[in-house]
Amino acid sequence: MKGLVALIMLASLMLSGCEERSEQQPEFRVGLIAPVSGQIPEVGRATVEAAELAVATVNQQGGLIINNQQYRVVLLTEDNQDNAEHTISAALRLINQKNVSAIIGPQASRNAIPAARYAEYAKIPLLSPWSTNPRTTLNKDWVFRVAYVDTFQGQLMAKFAYDELGARTAAVLYDVSSDYNRKLAEVFSTEFQAMGGIMAAFELYTRDAPNLEEQFRQIKSANPDILFLPNYYNEVPEQARQARAAGITTQLLGSDSWAQIPESDRDILEGAYFSAHYAVDKASGQALNFRARYREAYQRDPDDVAALTYDAFGLLFEAAKRSGSTEPQELRDALRTMPEYEGITGQIEFRNSGDPTKSAVLMTVKDGQFIFSRWIAPPMLP
Repeated sequence: MKGLVALIMLASLMLSGCEERSEQQPEFRVGLIAPVSGQIPEVGRATVEAAELAVATVNQQGGLIINNQQYRVVLLTEDNQDNAEHTISAALRLINQKNVSAIIGPQASRNAIPAARYAEYAKIPLLSPWSTNPRTTLNKDWVFRVAYVDTFQGQLMAKFAYDELGARTAAVLYDVSSDYNRKLAEVFSTEFQAMGGIMAAFELYTRDAPNLEEQFRQIKSANPDILFLPNYYNEVPEQARQARAAGITTQLLGSDSWAQIPESDRDILEGAYFSAHYAVDKASGQALNFRARYREAYQRDPDDVAALTYDAFGLLFEAAKRSGSTEPQELRDALRTMPEYEGITGQIEFRNSGDPTKSAVLMTVKDGQFIFSRWIAPPMLP
């Protein structure tokens, strides 16, 4: 939180120093919805840090050049407290009161899905960096994401379990009240069984009922080859501890939400695999430059959320430059027709929808570190 406070102070000083110049300089107003407070504050911190870095980088160069004119990017941040109702209020404030041209966020699918409905109705482009549930962009013309979707992620983890690990029986534990967790669990189960695997246990819970003793008893009795935990980073370490305490020694698998698990909680996950969007130890080119600038600003490496958020701003800035406009419809049209964009998290291209074509990263946990295992390409699309 100290880094976030320092960053906000730095941004305020930068903006105050530009007040005289910005009186004649047009503005590109961008909304940001982030879970600064609530159950996933680390996601909020990474979101705000990456957003501030992206905006500061452009403004320090005099602004974003749009139609041969320099625009000062104005970032308007709303804390949605990782809550759907607060998310809707935040989206409405940004659209109706703060007159933004576009919105970056929300991050978690449980918040991105309701926000997307309002952005679609208001005809304001919305780019969710981290949401992977297909419902976020389903049947929408104004909503985009930077992450791959859960359909791809669930399939690749099931295929990895069956083909690479040789698993023939699997168990899943997931939060049934969360769109993200539920969709991943369903896709994994369907794909694993389609390949010939057996779902030995398919256990559910809700966030307001964290006692998982009975669920782990059922999983222990089923004795599966692997245990898939497609749950948020703030829940997974304790779930892994409870599993081990129950005598479950099976291989653990996870999803992209694991990337925010702090190093202090990774010992219980030693040897586990999970899907991700970004591998900091494989950064090269502009990704390496981003890592260096992020380290200089915050004294730590960027994670998946930070990299995806930075790419969301990069895509939006590129759309503004290509369209020569900050008007919402012009931005939307530019995003839909933009050629392949080279981002921090890889090559990004939108093909007839707001879902990008891009690869995934498979990571493993070793000695408390997240280590790159391999890239996994998406299925071929027309």
